[in-house]
Amino acid sequence: MGNRVTVLHGVNLSALEHRPAEHYGSLTFTELEVRIARFGRELQLETSFFHSNHEGEFVEELHKAPDYSDGLLLNPGAWTHYSWAIRDALEIAGLPAIEVHLSNVQDREDFRRVSVLDGVVVGKVHGQGVEGYRTALEQLKAALA
Repeated sequence: MGNRVTVLHGVNLSALEHRPAEHYGSLTFTELEVRIARFGRELQLETSFFHSNHEGEFVEELHKAPDYSDGLLLNPGAWTHYSWAIRDALEIAGLPAIEVHLSNVQDREDFRRVSVLDGVVVGKVHGQGVEGYRTALEQLKAALA
């Protein structure tokens, strides 16, 4: 079983503390990653992190991921709803991946209910806030077993 997990955060996640708290909680981006790393340690997963607000950089990182990771946890932000380039790059990477969102995308605007990642992720978690990352890591650990 591999235990190297890369957490990829996309557009606008680095501005988390400026987003509406009712959807995204009150953690800063740094605090979010600290919590995720702790969840990973508790689950005996080795976590690394990547963030970009630039779609091409996100795609490039997905291309590199199989060289250093066994599985992916990704929150592409708004790209989830329309970036076929990210979907294709995730498919090319060929790693088990879980899509995660802090907010409950199903209870928000219609466009947020669409995920172009359907069919290339092995699981989805949304609406659990920061705890959703623990759930997603648990799902990924099971997929890696």
